[in-house]
Amino acid sequence: MSAQNNKAQNEWPLWEVFIRSKAGLDHKHAGSLHAADAQMAIENARDVYTRRMEGVSIWVVESKYIHASNPDEAASFYEPANDKIYRHPTFYNLPDELTHM
Repeated sequence: MSAQNNKAQNEWPLWEVFIRSKAGLDHKHAGSLHAADAQMAIENARDVYTRRMEGVSIWVVESKYIHASNPDEAASFYEPANDKIYRHPTFYNLPDELTHM
């Protein structure tokens, strides 16, 4: 690859790749790659992350559009949930017939 092509590729946006496996119901993060546009990102994701035909669906999201909480602030971020005891599974009485809960 020429230096000019390598420079252009480094300027391409970063895409996050999510794959839904044949056995799965949800998409799982598979990794990241650089691509010029969404179609190229999907095609490259197919080639890189589904070589053994393990996927049935691919999502790509340009990384700049993903917003996340800060892991360093997890304690204070999730603190309000501790005040909602009704969300805890121990709050409910389950019938004896339920064996797989």
